[in-house]
Amino acid sequence: MTHRTLHDHPCHHGWDRDLPPALEVAPGTTVSFSVADASGGQLGANATLADLRALDFGRVNPLSGPVYVHGAEPGDALVVELLEFIPSGSGWTVNIPGFGLLADEFPEPYLKVWTYDRNVAEFAPGIRVPVQPFPGTLGNAPAEPGPPSVVPPRRVGGNMDIRDLRAGTRLYLPVEVPGALFSIGDTHAAQGDGEVCGTAIESAMQVTLHLSLVKQANFAFPRFRTPGPVTRHIDQQGYDVTTGVASDLLSASRDAVREMIDHLGREYGLAPDDAYLLCSVCADLRISEVVDLPNYLVSLYLPRAVFA
Repeated sequence: MTHRTLHDHPCHHGWDRDLPPALEVAPGTTVSFSVADASGGQLGANATLADLRALDFGRVNPLSGPVYVHGAEPGDALVVELLEFIPSGSGWTVNIPGFGLLADEFPEPYLKVWTYDRNVAEFAPGIRVPVQPFPGTLGNAPAEPGPPSVVPPRRVGGNMDIRDLRAGTRLYLPVEVPGALFSIGDTHAAQGDGEVCGTAIESAMQVTLHLSLVKQANFAFPRFRTPGPVTRHIDQQGYDVTTGVASDLLSASRDAVREMIDHLGREYGLAPDDAYLLCSVCADLRISEVVDLPNYLVSLYLPRAVFA
């Protein structure tokens, strides 16, 4: 098995079919990446609120790559098997004004800096979040002229923020340009489904994966296969669950998060900003009901095991 590395290479900041590849590989190659945190190194272990206020958004969401895979053609699927994550041990979670599910209700910047080991990140005394690393962003270059923004997900992948893309998972990404031009970034030490404040535990790390092809798969969107169950995320002690009911899923999701912020304040004495960030890194939004119109029901599951 061929093993290549992509370290200390300049990052890029937008999907672009015309970018020259940083690396060219044959199908069946294993590649190790050094992935920068989502701030591009602007928010380190000693970051302050002043650093957050001075954030240069032109440097956020850097991507490692692109990797040109020989033989990849439009209509194929690039198979990305996630093999190993080696987290850096430090990271951050922030509220950025104007960004996140409740952006209108949290207008001020807020910062939480984390240090963690391979198993647990401490949010505050008595609140410990299990470390479950995965890449928030990974995908191929789109066929449309670039550089399209890194922020939204696309049919070729991108900023999907799927917490189940952990070690052992196999991801299938549609190919739209010759060579696929695969890139990866935005690695997370932990995140809840929904990433409701807009950030997870954002953390630089080393990522190793294996690249192969399925010829003429003609998938419309990404697909993935997990190595085992995904329902047992952090459920040793059950969940506290809040719900939202509304005539659209976005409003129902917002209501469920508001209710959980209220719950965390009442039960655990958390300030609203802290509760919002904690929901983003460990609580899971789920669509519970979409058929009993005119209303939808969304639930937010918070694992009680994080309260040590």
